[in-house]
Parts: sequence; structure tokens; C-alpha cells
Amino acid sequence: MTTTIKRRGVLRAGALGLSGLALPYPAWAQTGSPGLRPTSPPLSGEDIRLRIAHGMFDVGGRTGHAIMLNGVLPAPLIRLREGQNVRLHVENALDEDSSIHWHGLILPFHMDGVPGISFPGIKPRSTFTYEFPVKQAGTYWYHSHSGLQEQMGHYGPIVIDPAGAEPAPYDREHVIVLSDWTFRHPHEVIAKLKARGGYFNRNRQTATSGSMSAADRAMWGRMRMDPSDIADVTASTYTYLVNGHGPAENWTGLFTPGERVRLRIINASAMTIFNLRIPDLPMTVVQADGMDVKPVETDELQISVAETYDVIVAPADRAYTLVAESIDRSGLTRATLAPRLGMTAPVPALRERPTLGMKDMGMGGPGSGHAQHGGTAAGGMDGMDHCTAEHAAMGHCAPGASMKMDHSMRDKSLVPPSVKVGVGVDMIAPMPVDRTGDRPLGLEQVPHRVLTYHQLAPLVPFPDKRPPARSIDIHLTGNMEKFMWSFDGKKMNEGAEPIRLALDERVRINLINNSMMNHPIHIHGHFFELVTGQAHGHPIKHTVNVMPGGKASFDLTADAPGDWAFHCHLLYHMHAGMMNVVKIRPLADGGAQ
Repeated sequence: MTTTIKRRGVLRAGALGLSGLALPYPAWAQTGSPGLRPTSPPLSGEDIRLRIAHGMFDVGGRTGHAIMLNGVLPAPLIRLREGQNVRLHVENALDEDSSIHWHGLILPFHMDGVPGISFPGIKPRSTFTYEFPVKQAGTYWYHSHSGLQEQMGHYGPIVIDPAGAEPAPYDREHVIVLSDWTFRHPHEVIAKLKARGGYFNRNRQTATSGSMSAADRAMWGRMRMDPSDIADVTASTYTYLVNGHGPAENWTGLFTPGERVRLRIINASAMTIFNLRIPDLPMTVVQADGMDVKPVETDELQISVAETYDVIVAPADRAYTLVAESIDRSGLTRATLAPRLGMTAPVPALRERPTLGMKDMGMGGPGSGHAQHGGTAAGGMDGMDHCTAEHAAMGHCAPGASMKMDHSMRDKSLVPPSVKVGVGVDMIAPMPVDRTGDRPLGLEQVPHRVLTYHQLAPLVPFPDKRPPARSIDIHLTGNMEKFMWSFDGKKMNEGAEPIRLALDERVRINLINNSMMNHPIHIHGHFFELVTGQAHGHPIKHTVNVMPGGKASFDLTADAPGDWAFHCHLLYHMHAGMMNVVKIRPLADGGAQ
């Protein structure tokens, strides 16, 4: 097996007093661009050293301040083997606290790397050693859990080779780290979001845009919502990266025709969900979130923030463009797969931007007439009569509306008493439905195959066959205009009660998205079975994207004692309050407290 990805320099040597020295560039991030310095191998072995420090990052002809590990962005690939022990010595050269969370790794909770939950953090100009046995194989990543450092470049990939035979053999691999970069300081970004809802949305609906009817425009206006408000932060400030390269820099991965090439795709973005495809080259998905799945062939997939997908492709003797569009289609990044340096393929133009519709408002249950988003600029709502007699009886129609839907996302009586209703909750999905089998927003009617969670089947079934002993509902709540986000209307830093589970308890978690935003929800230290109801089995994941106005359920075995972070992996949503702690304790009576 060979690794042919390489990487250009991103650190100005003079910034750290290293003028004249040749800096290392990790071999996993190799590019076909000419004139680059030699590469260095991934970090491996039982003792690994990482240094967190300030640096300068170049992209698109501009330079900005970054936080890097070992002087590169993304951080170096860490390559481990299942069954080994590892000690990771992390030096913090910043003038502020830092941390590293090993995303998706099963380890003791005090090695998980979340300040204030599992350890105190790494103080400035000090070193902390993480030490744990490597209990798994697959594609993972690591990143800061301190402040907003992740947005500034503090993230990198992890590949763990299996102790035995590889279930999905391949001849060559490339690690593909997708991310978003802004030259704004992240505190400025969140300040803009809080100051004005949709600040970065440059594609707002206007009085004459699209084919939306006047009635629909008035309806959206009454709700104080914008059907184009799909991504909080857009290409108006973001440059989207592949392995630290912008789209104009064209990162290139080489292959030999006839090889089976494994692409280990990691979404290390702060805020960007990507729709990824390689025109004319089918992808066979063999792993999701580091867990092997039964091979399934597709043409496009959506990868939410913090998810990973491993795919195998069999390219011919030609170049291919890997294109990753932001979910709102305000921008894209691209890379090239080619048998020889200098080859390129056409870069597809951005597709028509999608808009939100009935399902995204939590009004799209069976029989709603809106199984798909497409049709009109407003998501296919034009001319639809949603206010049945049943809906009117439920209070979902305005008085005297004569069977016209009132779209009562403002009806806060629809939530249970467990949800704290206040200024931080400005929308409630009246009829949320399970959307784990839905094609993602904007991909409902494309003519090619699109991956959904329902197509994922575990190669090895989840070991715990017990049915859940109880069920917990968690509402994903927010105020989009004021950029307030929470679970059950309660921010973690404002006294939200922890989620308490008994050790080895089997529990079903129901995530109910009361907002019109996607939320990738991640639990630390555990994998769960995503409940899809498919006969081939439920996929095993650590992160699930909950679609707007939708629901997703997973079955969790609380087999790791300790305190574990549980949060939306959209960085600014987590920072704004959509986070909690799962406390797992052994109890004599087997109950939870």
C-alpha cells in the first residue's frame, strides 16, 4: 500500500523564528503541485509528540493567523494500530489553555480531552500526556475542545489500521480532510451571528426571487424565517479546503490505473456540511464513522460536520474532480484524482441553491404531499392545501383560514413540560417525523444515487442485543434570529441538568429537531445504533445528522463510566449552548440517578 497525498507549506518560517529552515510537510497531504519541499511521514509508534502553536496560514493568495500542530494545517496524520498502547505528549505553546479531543476513540474518560468535563485542559506553556490502549480500527480525527480554536486550524486526521485482515482491501489510500477557513477571528464570526440573524447569508429570498407565491412570502415573513437560511456561515466568509488547499490550489492525489483507491473522508469543518461527489466515478462506501459497513455503491453522499466516510473507487486512466459543495451551495472546494501530475478534469458549476420547505418546518409527515423539497423556490409549497379538518382541530390553522395552513411553528404549547420555553426557543416543529431515510436537502431529485442512513448496514452487528430499558426525548431547540442554541431550551452553561445513565444501561435517545437547521449530534466515548428500522441492521455511529424539523433515534449502551460530552458538532452552536454532559455511574439497583 502506498500513500501519495502530500501538502504545500502553510507556515511562514519567520513567524516562529525559523527563517531559512525547511519545514516538514506530512506525507498524507501530498499534492501534485510543483516546487514543493520534501514530505515527512505520518506520526506513529507508542510515543508521539505534538506542539500546539500560533502560525500563519496561506490560502487563495492571502495570509491569516492560525493555530497549528507541529507547524502544519491540517495537523499531522496520526497512524496507529489496533491493540497497541499510545502516549501522546502534547505541548501547549499558546498563551491560552488548549486541549485535544480524540474524536470517536474509545478510551478512559479522563483521556477524552474536554476541559471542564473530563480534564482541566492544557495550561499555557505546559505539556500534558494522553495515554490509552487503542481498542479499534478505522478513520477518525482529533481537534481542540477549547474555545473556538478548532475554527483556526486545530484539527487533524487519525487512521488506525486493524490488527487482523482489512475487511475492504485496497491498493492505495488518500486521506481527504474537508474543512472551512475564514480570515475573520472566530469570536468576530459569532458576534456577527448574534448581532443579526443570517448575517452571512448573501442569498436571501427577495420580493421577486424564485417562483414563490406572494402568499408563501407573506407566510415566511410572518414566521420571521427565511427559506434560504440553510447554513449559518457561508462562502461569503469561508474558503472551503481539501487538506488545507483552497479550490484554486487544486490538491491532487495520484493513482495507478487499475488500483482500488481508498478515500478516507473526514469532515473537520467548524460549521460546513458538504455534499460530495466524483463525477463519472462511483464510490463504494465501506466505512462510516470508523465502523465497517456492508459495501454500498453510490454517486453522492452528504457528510455532516464530524462524520467520516471511507469509500473505495476504481479510477480509469484519466483525471477526476472530487467536488464538495457546501450544503447551501454558496461555495465549494475541489480536488483532483489523477494518474499523472498536471492532469485535471472539469470542475462542475455550483448547482441551484436549495430552499427549505414543509418537512424542514416539521410539517412533512406522511400524507403531507411534500415528500420531496423540490418543485418551487420555496420547497414546493405553492398551491398546497395543508389545513385539513384534523389539523384545524389540532390548532394548526389560523381562525377563519378556510383550510389554509397557519404553519404554527410558534405554538410553544406543542412541547412537553421538560422543554424550557423562553426567548431561546422561537420555533417548534408541529409534526416532526423520522428523516433518517430521506435524501438530504438539495439532493432529493438529482438523477443519480444518493446515500442515506437507511442504506448503511453494519458489517459486524452491534454486540448488545438487549432492547432499550427506557427512552429519553431530547429536543434540539434554538432561536435562529438571536443565534441561541440549546437542548430542551436549556444551555449547558445555564444550569441544564446532566443526562444521567446507569452503567451498562441500554437506553433509546430520541432527538427531536424543533429548528429548521441541520444538527450533527455527537456523543463522546461511545458508539450507538442509529435506529433505521431496516432489516439489514442499524448502522453503528458516533455522530448523527438530524435533519430540520425531523427526528432521529439511537440505542446506546452506557458501558463507559465517567462524564462524557454530548453536543451539536456545529462549533458555534455548541459554543452558544447546545451541549450537555452524560454522566454514567454504576448503581447497585441498576437504576439511573
